Amino acid sequence: INNMATCSPGCEHYTRACSLKAPCCSKFYICRLCHDENEDHQMDRFSVSVVQCSTCKKIQQAQQICEDCNTVFGEYYCDICHLYDKNKKQYHCTHCGICRIGPKEKFFHCTKCNLCLALDLQGKHKCVENVSRQNCPVCMEDMHTSRVSAQVLPCGHLLHSTCYSDMLKRGSYRCPVCMQSAVDMTQCWQNLDEEVSQTPMPTEYQNMTVMVLCNDCHVRGAVPFHVLGMKCPGCGSYNTVQDGMLVEQQPSQQEQH
Repeated sequence: INNMATCSPGCEHYTRACSLKAPCCSKFYICRLCHDENEDHQMDRFSVSVVQCSTCKKIQQAQQICEDCNTVFGEYYCDICHLYDKNKKQYHCTHCGICRIGPKEKFFHCTKCNLCLALDLQGKHKCVENVSRQNCPVCMEDMHTSRVSAQVLPCGHLLHSTCYSDMLKRGSYRCPVCMQSAVDMTQCWQNLDEEVSQTPMPTEYQNMTVMVLCNDCHVRGAVPFHVLGMKCPGCGSYNTVQDGMLVEQQPSQQEQH
């Protein structure tokens, strides 16, 4: 058996020693992604039935080892997805319908989210039904079949891990879908408390209140108006939005006397 490492390295997407015959246009491409980048239609990976060996050029039925020269097309091969690649501890999830990078024993399939998640999230994440069937809210690319790992936010929504990192680098801390805080903001809110206490409002605004809605706990209530931020009366978050006009707080009867 010829080791695939001594043959064609594959493409920028996968390490493999064969090309796939696209059932849609009968053209040979190293992988479906290479096909999709060069054609005006998408390849159905599940319908692939023919491959071409990169070593001896033999065209044959999709399988893991060349029937002529014994070249190994991929250390990992799935005869459902027709995925060939080097060993990354992949496994095929029947519920997701595609292959995932493992190892399998470190993941579980959440039936409500309809997605494989790390075991340490089992019973500790907020389920959002069929969340992986939605596009990434940052780049608007597919989440379910993406080769980029997913970042599960506290609210349950998903982003590509790369999009999540870019979002934090830009100083954005909220989920693009529901605006809930995506990271622990406790220290930031404490710093804002200090800034607000040291920054008194002009006299004409000192008695002003405004209704706010908290993006984190969804409490709605009247709070003192401040240009630096309005603190949620429920959870203490400053991740709030103004929900009404400024209202001058009327002095109580005791204050009037």
